[in-house]
Amino acid sequence: MEAKVRKAIEKAIKLRGAKSDALIPILQDIQDDLGYIPSEAIEPVADALKLFPSQVQGVVTFYAQFYTTPRGRNIIRICRGTACHVKGGRTILRIVKNELGINEGETTEDLKFSLETVACLGTCFLAPVMMVNRNYYGRLVPPKVLSVLRQYK
Repeated sequence: MEAKVRKAIEKAIKLRGAKSDALIPILQDIQDDLGYIPSEAIEPVADALKLFPSQVQGVVTFYAQFYTTPRGRNIIRICRGTACHVKGGRTILRIVKNELGINEGETTEDLKFSLETVACLGTCFLAPVMMVNRNYYGRLVPPKVLSVLRQYK
């Protein structure tokens, strides 16, 4: 196991305690440190909490908040809701895909960006909308999309 992974696990368990009801916070802490939950973390977490590895794996795969592959430092979410769709959301998605060279659900090789589409970002009045990390960008047009991406490169 990589030293970085071992350190993240030890830190999370020390912070939360080695009790089974701390499983989700421990996994969240590990993911915060590493950006995802590596497969080699499952067994040590299970051992520390006196759980079966399948129980830990079940939680990791059940909740959408957990990722089992490395993700980009910047998470881009493109809205696919009705208002965004009508106002050009597909164009926004196409521009982002072309600019980054990735498809939905993928991460750039340099781990700078991950691209996701979501059913709705809840900001229909700003359609079309995308989110980068926790920042919303609305009333998007192609030049504005490129300008936003440049801010994060």
